Amino acid sequence: MPGWAQLKLLVELEINQRTEEGCDTSGFREQWQDAGEDHDRLMKIYYQLSELEVHPDFAYREPSELEEIRSLRPPGSREYKVEHSEAIWKDKFHGAWLGRLAGCALGKPLETNDFTTGSLNNPGWRNVQRWFEGADAWPIRGYTPIHSRAEQTGIQIQHGSIKSTREHISFMESDDDVRYTLLGLIMLEEKGLNWDSWDIGDLWHSRLTYKQVCTAETQAYLNYAHVTSHMDSWGKRPSYGKGAKEWVRTYLNPYREWIGAQIRADGFAYGAAGKPELAAELAWRDASFSHVKNGIYGEMFVAAMIASAFVESDPERIVQAGLSEIPTTSRLAEDVLKAVEIARSTNDQLEMVRLIWDSFNHYDWVHTNNNAALVAASLIFSQGDFEAGITTAVLGGWDTDCNGATVGSILGACLGAKRLPASWVDPLNDTFYADLVGYDPIKVSEVSNRTYEVFRKIRHEFALMGSH
Repeated sequence: MPGWAQLKLLVELEINQRTEEGCDTSGFREQWQDAGEDHDRLMKIYYQLSELEVHPDFAYREPSELEEIRSLRPPGSREYKVEHSEAIWKDKFHGAWLGRLAGCALGKPLETNDFTTGSLNNPGWRNVQRWFEGADAWPIRGYTPIHSRAEQTGIQIQHGSIKSTREHISFMESDDDVRYTLLGLIMLEEKGLNWDSWDIGDLWHSRLTYKQVCTAETQAYLNYAHVTSHMDSWGKRPSYGKGAKEWVRTYLNPYREWIGAQIRADGFAYGAAGKPELAAELAWRDASFSHVKNGIYGEMFVAAMIASAFVESDPERIVQAGLSEIPTTSRLAEDVLKAVEIARSTNDQLEMVRLIWDSFNHYDWVHTNNNAALVAASLIFSQGDFEAGITTAVLGGWDTDCNGATVGSILGACLGAKRLPASWVDPLNDTFYADLVGYDPIKVSEVSNRTYEVFRKIRHEFALMGSH
C-alpha cells in the first residue's frame, strides 16, 4: 500500500530516514538504484531497512513512548499559577485563532519550490525576499502580493492560493493547517480527555477524505484502514497493542519524522491552555498515531509552547516551555537550542534566516526539525511583536504556511485578539473555510468561543483526575 507516492520513492526516502535515525545504510542506495521499479526487490530492500538497528555510537536517545520521553526531559517546574478573567481568556483564544489564520494566509501563496527549497541558485528565503522586493512590498508588512517583477526570472507563487494574496484575501481559504486545528477542537468537544491514538484514526476516517491527507498522514490513514478491515462482524475494535500501533505509524511511512504532526498541535494545546505538560501529552497521543521520535517531539514542543503562551509573555520562556517537554537527548532539542543561539546572535532579520537556513537545510523542507528550529528562532527574534514573528517565519522558507501559522498561533495567544494589528486580522473578515462538513465557512469568533468552552471542560476534567 504505497499511498500517493510510488514505492520507488518511498524506499529512497526510507534510506534517508534510517540514516537520520542512526542506522548504517551503507550499500542500500546502490541496491535501490539497481532494483529499478521491481516491486519485489524494492520491498526486500524495504524490509531489510526496517530490521536495521540504531548504531550503538549514535549520539541521541529518542524514544517514542510517553513515559520514556518524560524520563529524558530537563528538570524543573512545569506549573503556571497565572489566572485570567473570562474576558481575557476569550480574547486570548480569539487571538490564537486569528494569529494562526493570518500567519497561514501569509505563507500559503509561497508554498512552491521556489520558496520552500530554493531555485535559480538562490535559497528559498532569498526568493521570498526577491518576490516582495519585486512587488515594492519589502520589508514584509502585509500579505503576499499576487504579482512581482521576480516573475520575469521564472519565480512563481502558488496559483492555487490566489485567495490568500494581498489583492484578493477576504477570508481564510481552506488549508490543512486550519483543518487539523478544527479536528483537535472536535476531538476535545466529543471526548474530552478520554481518547487515544486509535481515536485519531477514527476521527480522520469519519471527517477527512483520502485527498485531504499527505505524507505521514497518508500512510497512517492507509495502514489504519487495513487494520480496521479486520474488525469482526459486530464492529469490535481489533487489538491495537504496541505492535499494531507501531505498524500503523511506520509501515511504508518514511515521513514519520516530518512536520505533519507538528501542525496538528494547536487544537489540543488550546484545550490545555496554561498547562504545557498536559498539552504535550495530548499532542503525544495525536502524533503517535502517525509519527515517531522527532516527529512526535515536534508536536509536543509546539503544543507546550502554545499552552504556555496563554499565561507567559516572554518568547524565550515560551520556547523553554516547549523544550521542557521533549528529551534533552534528541536531535530536535539540540537543533532548537542551536536556533535559539542564532536568534540571539543578530538583530538583522535577513542574517538570521540565512544562518538558520545554512544550519538546517540538510533536512527535507517538510521535516520537523528545521521548521521547528525556524519557528523557535522567529519567536525569539520577534521579541513578542506579532508582525515580526510571522514575517520572519515565512521569510525563512521551507514550510512557509505551517511556520507562519504556528508562530501566529503562539503570539496570538500571548497577545490576545485586541492587540493584534488590524492590518493582519481585518482582511480575514472573521471567516474561514476548512473543507469539513459544518465548517465551510465558519466564523472565527464562533470557533474561538467553542474553544473557550472546551478549555473549561478540559480544565474541569483535569481537576477531577487530580483529585483522585
